[in-house]
Amino acid sequence: MDENRTDDGREKQNRAGENRTDENRAGENRTDDNGTDGNRAEEDRAEQSRAGENRTGADRAEEGRTDDGQAAQSRADEDRTEEVQADEIQTDGSPTEADRTHADRTDGSQPGPDRSDTDSTHADPTKANPAEADPTKPDPADADPTEADPAHADPADADPAHADPAHADPAGVDRSGVGEVAVGRPVPASKPRSLRRRILRLTTAVLALLLLPVLTAETALRLNYTGDPAPGTRTRHQDALWLGHAWVDGRKTDRDVKALARRLRATGIRDLYVHSGPLEHDGTLPASDYPKARWLITAVHRELPDVRVQAWLGDKLAGEGPDGLRLDRPATRTAILASTRAVLAAGFQGAHFDLEPLHSGDRDYLRLLDDLRRLTHARGAVLSVAAHQIDPLPAFHSFWGTTTGHPKWWSQAYFGQVARRVDQIAVMSYDTMQPLQSLYGGYVAQQTSLALEVTPDGTDLLMGLPFYHENRFGHWAHAETVPAAVRGVRLGLSRTDAGRARFGVALYVDFAATEEDWRAYRENWVR
Repeated sequence: MDENRTDDGREKQNRAGENRTDENRAGENRTDDNGTDGNRAEEDRAEQSRAGENRTGADRAEEGRTDDGQAAQSRADEDRTEEVQADEIQTDGSPTEADRTHADRTDGSQPGPDRSDTDSTHADPTKANPAEADPTKPDPADADPTEADPAHADPADADPAHADPAHADPAGVDRSGVGEVAVGRPVPASKPRSLRRRILRLTTAVLALLLLPVLTAETALRLNYTGDPAPGTRTRHQDALWLGHAWVDGRKTDRDVKALARRLRATGIRDLYVHSGPLEHDGTLPASDYPKARWLITAVHRELPDVRVQAWLGDKLAGEGPDGLRLDRPATRTAILASTRAVLAAGFQGAHFDLEPLHSGDRDYLRLLDDLRRLTHARGAVLSVAAHQIDPLPAFHSFWGTTTGHPKWWSQAYFGQVARRVDQIAVMSYDTMQPLQSLYGGYVAQQTSLALEVTPDGTDLLMGLPFYHENRFGHWAHAETVPAAVRGVRLGLSRTDAGRARFGVALYVDFAATEEDWRAYRENWVR
């Protein structure tokens, strides 16, 4: 029994020892667990400290970028007056601005301004050089892997100073359109230059479109001046001469008439248009405007019996302004008829009307001509008019009238309507705006052909010659010469109706003519 109790006691002690041993192991385990937990807590605190340091370093980096931006802005303000071309690249071998900036960065000096906000496409954050990293930033080995992962990196935080040189602009110029170089100087972007080129090209294209028809027409005129006139295209002794007002107001004498007769005897001049107006705006004509008319007519007939003397009557029309003669008023047309009767009664053998500016298609003018024709034919007198030029291009008078307000030309159809109502029609083929003799001569040749095509055979057609010398818009004396005009007349006559009898030239005007003008007329047209 004692032995049994002894054995039982040993077993209990053994179990108790084992239990204490298990408890000790459990205690040791708890001690180990506590140590492990402490270590983990210590590691967490270290990581938090490093995270704080990372944030502090990022703040310092942001402050550095802010300071750098302020310094760059300050330098930009100081150098604003300097113009830097955005695409200028030095080719003389000297270091460029980008080279100097790169050298400054590699020797530890202050880098240029952060361009990550304006040129992030040129900065590759995965290619940053660890050796040049900010020492205030944590060791990449200690950083959170998710923060070091390039996939999670913010490109805006990358420093373009450490960007891959292969991606750097060789001129250090921002190509994003902001126009800022690496040293922080604002420069004009390349877009304005490209815009200027586009504007220049567009302007050139528009000018070409506008000038092409003009150049084509001028080329045609030059070609129209080529060739030789047909034989016999000379005077038909149907020519005319415009004379100034001095011949009827008392300034001229018998001596002047004799001198005029000597000049005209060897020419083809048949009619004299003597300025006897102008008409008043209501169509009336005071007899005091031509007090010496009868004397002149008698003196001319004595010296030149075959020459007719006509009264040249003109006035400004009110078609382009408030003042002038208004043909749309019946009273005005009636007054013009009365004035015509008066000059015919004074001895004139015809009435020559020069009313300007007369627009193409004016029906009131045609009505006036119908009335004047009946009047002059009843008295055996001549009805003559000075006519505007014919459209050099179809409907050109409409285009010119729309763009300038002054439709200088008549349509060819309207010219024909006027020509059928008169005995003589003299084209004012000068003041043509042509800059060269060849172009002017070609223009006169064209006008001659256009007029011949629509002038009835029973109407005298005369082409005007410029016996005056002025230099102004519309007339250049070096271009509009008598030789060029005569050659143009002969070419147009040769091509259209070389044998026409009722054809001639009209010389404008006697008081401005030179000896050279008279000689050119005789040598090129009369002989």
